[in-house]
Amino acid sequence: MEKELLREQRKFEAVFQNASLGIVVIDESATIVLANNFLLQQFDYDNAAELIGKKLEILIPDRYQSTHVHDRNNFIKHPATRPMGMGRDLFGITKKNKEIPLEISLSSYSNEEGVFSIAFISDITARLEVQNKLREQRLALAAMNEVMEKKVKERTATLQDTMAKLEASKDQLTLALSKEKDLGELKSAFVSMASHEFRTPLSTILSSASLLAKYKLTEDQEKRDKHVQRIKSSVINLTNILNEFLSLGKIEEGKIKAHFSVFNIKEFIEQQWQEMSALFKPGQELEFTHTGKEIVTLDENLFKNILINLLSNASKFSSENKKIFINVNASDRELIFTIKDKGIGISDKDQEHLFEIFFRAKNALNIAGTGLGLHIVSKYTEIMNGNISIKSVLGEGTEITIKFIQ
Repeated sequence: MEKELLREQRKFEAVFQNASLGIVVIDESATIVLANNFLLQQFDYDNAAELIGKKLEILIPDRYQSTHVHDRNNFIKHPATRPMGMGRDLFGITKKNKEIPLEISLSSYSNEEGVFSIAFISDITARLEVQNKLREQRLALAAMNEVMEKKVKERTATLQDTMAKLEASKDQLTLALSKEKDLGELKSAFVSMASHEFRTPLSTILSSASLLAKYKLTEDQEKRDKHVQRIKSSVINLTNILNEFLSLGKIEEGKIKAHFSVFNIKEFIEQQWQEMSALFKPGQELEFTHTGKEIVTLDENLFKNILINLLSNASKFSSENKKIFINVNASDRELIFTIKDKGIGISDKDQEHLFEIFFRAKNALNIAGTGLGLHIVSKYTEIMNGNISIKSVLGEGTEITIKFIQ
C-alpha cells in the first residue's frame, strides 16, 4: 500500500514540476505551500524555499495588494473554478521587481489538512506585444486612408470649381473632365493596389498571432520564433509601403528639397548592404566595385532611399544564389552609379512606362510591390539634378544607371 502511495506521489510530482505553466498552491491563510519550477522561472526565483511559507501577495504588485487581499479572501471562503481568460487585467511582480501581465485559472481542493486553492498562471507578455503591434498597424492604416480621402475631396472640389469657371469653353471643359477621369483612375489604382498589398502581410500577422497562442510548451520555442519572425517581416513590409505613400505625398506637394552634404559613398553603400543583407534571398551576394573619388556631394537621405529601393528591387526580382552588381565611378565632374541584377528583366514595351506612378511590368504582377518605388527613385534623382536610364532584357536581368553632376 505504501509503495503504491509512493508511486502515485512520484507521478504527481513529475506532472507538477514539469508542467508548462506556473502552478502555485495556497492554504486557507493565503500562505504558499507549493510552487512548481515553471512558476519559479516566471517570477525569477531560484528555488521554492524562497516562496513557501510566504503570503501569496509576494507575487502581487503593491498597487493591487489591497484589492487582491479582499478578492482572494472571498475566493477562499467561496471557492469556484475560474477558467483562463475571464476578461480581467491581471499582473504579477517578479523577484527582480518587474511587473508582468498574467492570465490565471483558479481551482481548489480539500483534504484532511484543510482547503487549498490552486492558481495556474500564464505569462502573456508576448501575446500583448503582438496585439499592440496589430493595433498600431490598424491605426496607421486608418490615418493613411483619412489623408488619402482628404486629398481626393480637395482635388475633386478644385476640379469642380474649375469646371464651373470653364463651362463656356468646350476645349477647357473637355480638359477638366479628362483630369477628373485621371483622378478617378488614380484613386481606383490606389484602392486596388492597397487592398492587395496590405491583405497579405496583415493576414500573415493575424494567422501567426493566432498560432503563437497554441505553442505553450518549452519545446515549441522554435515554432514561436518562426511566427514572431513572420510577424516582424510583415510589419517591415507594411512600414515600407506606408513610407512610399508618405514620400509620394511629399513629392506631389513639393515639400522635398535637396540638402547636399559631403560623405564617403563607398563606406555608405557597403554599410547599407550589411544592414539589408538579412532581408535578401538565400545565396544573393553583392559584387561592389568603386573607382575614382570616395568623397561625394549628394543629399545623403535621398540617396539612401534610392539605394534601398534599387537594392530591394534587385533582390526581389532575382532568384536565389544570384549576384547583385553595383559599380560607382566618381570624378570631379560627375558621379555614375550603376546597379545590375540577373533577374526576370523587363520588356521593351514596359520600359517605356517604368517610372510612371503605380505602373508595374506585366511579368511582375505576381510579385509584391506598389508600383511607386521607381517613380519615387526618378523623382529623388531629379531633385538632386541627376538623370536615370535603364537597360533590360527579359529573362536576363536589368541595369539601372544614375548620373549626378558634382
